[in-house]
Amino acid sequence: MNFFDTDLTDLHQKLVTKEISARELTEQTLAKIEATDERYDAFITLMNDKAEAQAKQIDEQGVAADQILAGIPYGIKDNLVTKDIQTTAASHMLEGFKPIFDAAVVEKLAAQGAVGVGKLNMDEFAMGSTTETSYYKQTKNAWDQTKIPGGSSGGSAVSVAAGQVPFALGSDTGGSIRQPAAFNGIVGLKPTYGRVSRWGLIAFASSLDQIGPLTRTVKDNALVLNAIAGHDERDQTSSNRAVPDFTASLTGDVKGMKIAVPKEYFGEGVDEQVKTTVRSGLKQLEALGATIDEVSLPHTKYGVAAYYILGSSEASSNLQRFDGIRYGFRAENVKTLEDLYVQNRTQGFGDEVKRRIMLGTFSLSAGSYDAYFKKAAQVRTLMNNDFQKVFAQYDLIVAPTTPNIAYNFGENQDDPQVAYMNDVLTIPVNMAGLPGLSINAGFVDGLPVGMQIIGNRFDEEKVYKAAYAFEQATRLFEQLPGGAK
Repeated sequence: MNFFDTDLTDLHQKLVTKEISARELTEQTLAKIEATDERYDAFITLMNDKAEAQAKQIDEQGVAADQILAGIPYGIKDNLVTKDIQTTAASHMLEGFKPIFDAAVVEKLAAQGAVGVGKLNMDEFAMGSTTETSYYKQTKNAWDQTKIPGGSSGGSAVSVAAGQVPFALGSDTGGSIRQPAAFNGIVGLKPTYGRVSRWGLIAFASSLDQIGPLTRTVKDNALVLNAIAGHDERDQTSSNRAVPDFTASLTGDVKGMKIAVPKEYFGEGVDEQVKTTVRSGLKQLEALGATIDEVSLPHTKYGVAAYYILGSSEASSNLQRFDGIRYGFRAENVKTLEDLYVQNRTQGFGDEVKRRIMLGTFSLSAGSYDAYFKKAAQVRTLMNNDFQKVFAQYDLIVAPTTPNIAYNFGENQDDPQVAYMNDVLTIPVNMAGLPGLSINAGFVDGLPVGMQIIGNRFDEEKVYKAAYAFEQATRLFEQLPGGAK
């Protein structure tokens, strides 16, 4: 099965007409992953037995015309818990951990008949933007295996871009879906905070995390969001807003749409060729009938600092549960209970996770709370106000997804601050709880450049509408990574 020659709608028709069976499709997908993953290192764990059993059951039941995802294989980021299947969050701390339930999104997709085929590599506990902090392996960019894939959903993005699976699930705390989508030339959506249930997502920063789909095309992305969105009473932050059919907005018509371009997103630190490529994308939208105006989001410059204080503070609280007592890694040759806790966490967590736990614990301490955590929370409010002022007059905001294209492994490992700045253009969307989508806008030196389309809360339909119009006009998704077939 060549996933570059098809899409979810086409696969669905083939399954309905029995041109291919769910079991054949699953077996071919698993075979392709096993044949190609030595090149990409996208998967941590394959789910062969569970996937084949599920596919067999779908074939026995038959695929109904309205079950668009039934029988279709997909990949799952390894911080989404899967019943009886190892879930590690790419950490030594959770090596061998097998949850006793499925995450809400995995449940929803199973109810639709989608077949999970494996757990995808990521930055440890989703902390990183290169997938280099994984304990298990180093995922390679689909376009150039000497380059980083982005992160933390690096495995999810590469598995789709390399044609191993037709879609994958990722999570986005400060750009972790959109940034690897940009680096691998695919479509990645971070939905509105609360649009998709976080139940069963191993938490990094609970007020920022959101689960979303990564796909080759905009329509496929909308189809997956249709399946995973909706209220979940087990997640207190889950919205009870009605879920529209997101594919209904894919008309290709953006005439009269008002698009804001924040000057801060084209400022110092953003590569000139990236700026040029995204500006060409904006001209394309203008040629399709949209109006483009420059605006200001003045508090953008404080976003990275505020994010790392708030995100790390929430992480230090969320990661308290990983102590090696009930599940996960346990150190050997310890003599006291205190030593057991210390050694479990010292040996079980990687450097980046420890760095963020320490930063978060410091920010929440009695002497630092007002100076750091409280100030960062106030900045978050100011950033949100900036966005709302713009959305009072404009439909969408469009800007680069990342300040650069994918770079070499190890380039920023010695200076975490430089790596953190790679998220400068994606973080504000999470801080304000907005939907943001990255789509390929073109290429620089043979590597994809992401264009970010940002909407107001629960306005994914407009985001998809603009992305689809751009995609259909440019057909950039038809350009494939070298060697990927």
